Amino acid sequence: MTLLAINALETFYGASQALFGVDLDVEAGEVVALMGRNGMGKTTTINSIFGLARPRAGTISFAGRYLGGMRPHRIARLGLGLVPEGRRCFPNLTVRENLLAAARGSEWTLQKVSELFPRLDERRDQYTNTLSGGEQQMLAIGRALMTNPSLLVLDEATEGLAPVIRQDIWAAIRKLKAGGQSILVVDKTLAELLPVVDRCFVLEKGATVFTGRPDELTPALQDRYLGV
Repeated sequence: MTLLAINALETFYGASQALFGVDLDVEAGEVVALMGRNGMGKTTTINSIFGLARPRAGTISFAGRYLGGMRPHRIARLGLGLVPEGRRCFPNLTVRENLLAAARGSEWTLQKVSELFPRLDERRDQYTNTLSGGEQQMLAIGRALMTNPSLLVLDEATEGLAPVIRQDIWAAIRKLKAGGQSILVVDKTLAELLPVVDRCFVLEKGATVFTGRPDELTPALQDRYLGV
């Protein structure tokens, strides 16, 4: 079943066009990578999905429901969970309070999040602003999971994190995949990203320029579209 479908998406910021016909889809149970250099439209695509940026053309549908014109809180309630770039956890709440504030449904619980990220259980009574960047990223993922999403969206999943923390995040993503969680992930660490995902979509100047399996993203294509 196609969970998320984006077709010919065009999004503007004022008079400036950021997306020029993005196509992307995620099947139920898939882990899909959204890739591209900085400034190529990845975050704008995610913002368009969640109603944080308003497309002027094209369509976005989730589980067969058209999202055009829908407000962000309604989109989230359909089963989309976002881990935004910059994490954006509530700094003056504890780890436990951040997780409980997002709780909706019964599949994901405090216990289950603690099993995925034991470090969060150790920090459960600490305020978020005392956590390391990596711990805050774990919390952001746990908070999104507490909404019991059908599709988890990770924007810059491991950017700026220490190698040991990146390993923990990727291990968690592999566990989620093994459990059937659908995931759309943005990340630049190809060595860790490509073995995890089922398909890749690459953006160049706001348009989809590659769609395929990770093994089809050849070194030449990586250099052309993803190289610094």
